[in-house]
Amino acid sequence: MATSTRPTALVTGASTGIGYELAKCCAKNGYNLIIVADEPRINDAAAELSGFGTGVEAIEADLAKREGVDKVLDKVASRRIDALLANAGRGERGSFFDQDFGAVKRVLDTNITGTLYMIQRIGQQMRSRKEGKILITGSIAGFSPGPFNAVYNASKAFIDSFSFAIREELKDHNVSVTCLMPGATETEFFERAGLKDTKLGQMKKDDPADVAEVGFRAMMEGDGDVVTGWYNKLQTAIANITPAEMLASQHRKVAEPGSGTSAQPPR
Repeated sequence: MATSTRPTALVTGASTGIGYELAKCCAKNGYNLIIVADEPRINDAAAELSGFGTGVEAIEADLAKREGVDKVLDKVASRRIDALLANAGRGERGSFFDQDFGAVKRVLDTNITGTLYMIQRIGQQMRSRKEGKILITGSIAGFSPGPFNAVYNASKAFIDSFSFAIREELKDHNVSVTCLMPGATETEFFERAGLKDTKLGQMKKDDPADVAEVGFRAMMEGDGDVVTGWYNKLQTAIANITPAEMLASQHRKVAEPGSGTSAQPPR
């Protein structure tokens, strides 16, 4: 298939981890790519992904800032986006009361504000032509209050809920919305968020390629959500019947700084 006739996927947070693997799934399945991240490594990712014989455009932009989202939107203004994979995310370790509020705001601006702005603008185009697919990376963290990850978990609870709301709004316009809800995944997220000395940071994690494959397949099938991995499915089922105070207490044991141990928790 000539690259000019391929559908186009826009993938955010695509320099590494789940985002990179989602972009790879798109490339393998006939999509041209527009990939975005807030670091120069997005250009290295583009070079690697072009090896799949697809057209790849890399955009370095900070999606925590409105001007960063506008930079992306300006570059794709004349392009038809067939699939939006909104994956960019950020976390911050430690007690909320010890965190710099600028860092707190950056988590919220990345995970919520910038993500919603991107989804609204691209989603408007999809709604107008009555066709498109949106995948939003939420998290099973959204099912539980998260002491020492309070803002991150709350932001994912917002995203998990938001995805179902807009799915309902778009269902009569032939635009599907899928929420990918992974558990702990082997990415640079834990190092960037300063979680390496916690039990959460040291526990066995899922393979980002496996997570992305499950998410991509769910998006293509138009599913409303997908939780990856049997252990994560079990956790969410338990969370639905467990009091919030107990969930918070359990989360503290794995997320409090210095809680890390060389012993692996059961999976």
